Amino acid sequence: MMQIETQLGQLRLHGMNQSWKAMTETRQNNELSLTEGLEILLQAEQQERENRRFDRLQKVARFRYQASVEEMRFDASRGIDKALITRLATGEYLSKGESVLITGATGCGKSFIASALGHQACAQGYKVVYFNTQKLLMKTKMSRAEGTIFKLFEDISKAALLILDDFGLTHLEHQQQLDLMEMIEDRHARSSTIIASQLPVSSWFDVIGEETIADAILDRLVHTSHRIELKGESLRKKL
Repeated sequence: MMQIETQLGQLRLHGMNQSWKAMTETRQNNELSLTEGLEILLQAEQQERENRRFDRLQKVARFRYQASVEEMRFDASRGIDKALITRLATGEYLSKGESVLITGATGCGKSFIASALGHQACAQGYKVVYFNTQKLLMKTKMSRAEGTIFKLFEDISKAALLILDDFGLTHLEHQQQLDLMEMIEDRHARSSTIIASQLPVSSWFDVIGEETIADAILDRLVHTSHRIELKGESLRKKL
């Protein structure tokens, strides 16, 4: 028995090792056929690897909130469409490279929904990156000065889902417009983007500024997007 545990540990089959220990402690291994026991061990290993991958993807994403779709309260009066959230939770929009645009007043739950969808994507094995928009644009400025801007763009483009939170708090400078255009262009029809903003989508044109660039960015985001338009006052006032 100890030799089996040692070999499982050496092979880094941690899920199988834990399951094997449980089976031997309860003497379940004596009651199972080889096929039945092997099936249980393989399932345990698969689950362990999925859990580790999920944890790793969450750490990489650096979400603003620990949130899940299961925690969401579906309230039609606040503009939360249960059918739409359920459809997004399947991850179909990710496979199609579609965008999700979430708008509403401060504190009405935009970031929570964005984080919940991000966590759901991680659970489905997708790489996600989460940024406050202003901090990301500051990061691009620093990366450009350090000569690492192309690596940053490449890293972001490899993510199946990019979440941009608090979009539109300030107007964009010309280089920021170009940087945002670069990121959105890299993802167009290939990878998904979630944008959360206090401003309605109709106001984004003015926030971006340059007409040609704004047209190009919004054309790539809006036409294949799913819209979540939250209503009502801040939920923080009710706490």
